[in-house]
Amino acid sequence: MTVSTVTARRRWLPEGFRKGFGPGLLWAAAAVGVSHLVQSTRAGALAGFELAGIVLFALILKYPFFEFAPRYAAATGWSLVEGYRRIGKWALWLYFLLTLVSSVIVQAAIVLFTAFLLQRVMGVTWPITIVALLLMGGCAALLWIGQFRLLDWVIKVVMAVLAVTTLLAAGLSLPRAEYSTLALWPTMGDGATVSFAFILALVGWMPSAIDISVWNSLWTLAKDRDSGARASVRVATFDFNVGYIGTAILAFAFLLLGATVMHGAGQTFSEQGPAFSVQLVDLYSTTLGEWMRPVVLAAVFTTMFSTSLTVIDGYPRALDRCIQAFDRHAQMPAPDAPTGNAYWVALVLLAVATYLVLTFFLGSLTTMVDFATIFTFLTAPVLGYLNMRAVTSPDVPPEARPGPGLLALSYVGLILLGGTAIWYTVTLIL
Repeated sequence: MTVSTVTARRRWLPEGFRKGFGPGLLWAAAAVGVSHLVQSTRAGALAGFELAGIVLFALILKYPFFEFAPRYAAATGWSLVEGYRRIGKWALWLYFLLTLVSSVIVQAAIVLFTAFLLQRVMGVTWPITIVALLLMGGCAALLWIGQFRLLDWVIKVVMAVLAVTTLLAAGLSLPRAEYSTLALWPTMGDGATVSFAFILALVGWMPSAIDISVWNSLWTLAKDRDSGARASVRVATFDFNVGYIGTAILAFAFLLLGATVMHGAGQTFSEQGPAFSVQLVDLYSTTLGEWMRPVVLAAVFTTMFSTSLTVIDGYPRALDRCIQAFDRHAQMPAPDAPTGNAYWVALVLLAVATYLVLTFFLGSLTTMVDFATIFTFLTAPVLGYLNMRAVTSPDVPPEARPGPGLLALSYVGLILLGGTAIWYTVTLIL
């Protein structure tokens, strides 16, 4: 490798990127889950490429609200939790309550999905609740033994496997692609191929719920503690952009899988995420050959395992930081404060609650997930507004604040997401 090549690479990568690389992949691992494996694939299965424009618009409109998280953390040394508190305690309480409402439902759905796939991979016939309990216990043990450093390393490996297997499967299906259905906006009204409710669910979790932006800010600070160096705003946002672009590519890869393998297959696809994913694996294997089964199954399983691991860490991490911020005896948590005892208490309590939901309310889980999806969509403009308030506050130096273009895009996103949420709420009432 020549000196000029090394110099060019250093100019392309921000200085300090190697030490700061990781939080963006953790965010991507949390995002690439049900939204991609189920929602994107189902969009392709039901409508071909007709919903490609909707996926693209969702990725563009929600981008600023996710990007503001690492920007705020790198610029201030605080997480968005502290950003919410500095807006007002009402904002912190609002986020805390929204997290409590969604955490158990979302974690139960993701753990159930992953446990079902784990049964398929291992070929065991144990009750699904036992497999789910073992999965949560394994993730908790990993976090206990290695904490953030091991979490960071494992996710990098898992995401590499996920990317390779998913892109390989999508690439092999390209010759079967039929782009006649490609559209920037789907057909609405009587001739619609999908319901408006499905489009809302697709947008609500594409690429993910905005509340996980808080996790990204916390992982950015954890990476700073682990590396012993404070990441610059340029490094933090570059790292996030790597993860975000990756999630966008994978979203269209899963859309491609649904459009090329499942669309027009003449089958009725299950409304249940785990069963739907198995249908994808079976149909793909039947179409392209049995040798592709392990590739697609690896893509499907790593997608949900990475999401499970980051969700099991993310919710307790956010709740722990909220409790620290509520502490009357401290004006603000220390910028470099590690996770406290509340993290492990929240992790255990959420695991117990997840187990109870899977034991006693398994038949109602689909209804609960539908509620969580709609809830996520309706709260997205609120959390997006809080993120924008935090990153444009006096706490952030002027040179570190988002530029006019990014702010303009965030206002457009707030208007469109907020307007749609209000319209949908009115239709439910009337």
